[in-house]
Amino acid sequence: MSTSMLAHRVRPAAVALAAVAALTSCGDLHAPGTTPGASSRPSGTSSPSASGASPYVEPGAGDGAPHHNENNAYRRAGEMAPAHAADAEREAARIRPVLKRLWEQRKWNPETVRTALLRLGYEEERVAQDGKRLGGTLTVTGLPSHWEGDGPVTPEGSRVALRVHDDACVTAFLQQSNFAVSTNGPYPETGCFQPPYGH
Repeated sequence: MSTSMLAHRVRPAAVALAAVAALTSCGDLHAPGTTPGASSRPSGTSSPSASGASPYVEPGAGDGAPHHNENNAYRRAGEMAPAHAADAEREAARIRPVLKRLWEQRKWNPETVRTALLRLGYEEERVAQDGKRLGGTLTVTGLPSHWEGDGPVTPEGSRVALRVHDDACVTAFLQQSNFAVSTNGPYPETGCFQPPYGH
């Protein structure tokens, strides 16, 4: 092969490689006299990897954050046995019309909600100082506070937890804008109620 033919074939490849190099470094600012990817730290100093996120991402991690599932395991409800899930659905069907009536009457404070649900025959759950359950199945509290503007705000309303079985709960809430009733397994650290973020 002649030198002119070889040069004729190499020239387009060199132009293509130069274009790729220019495109991949587009937008990067580099100090004069440095090459893309070179560290701006003086030699001899060590630093943690500048690559950012870990290359490991758990399967099924929502936003792709490393260890997302592991870090949020405390916010995942446990599994319910099928028969216990059916029992929880039955109890939810008993609770739903009571909460709907209270919501329509604009009565969502914890005392009123608790009184109405105790009339269904539930017993208020009792817990010892060490967290051991002493009996009863119903818990009604105010809604948890959240941060808004300069400080915490506690909205008007109630949240409800009914422990149907050790592995099955009915949870609900009432507030001015809406109400909802659902079933779920218990959470590892907080029982029937889903724990807040920021663990």
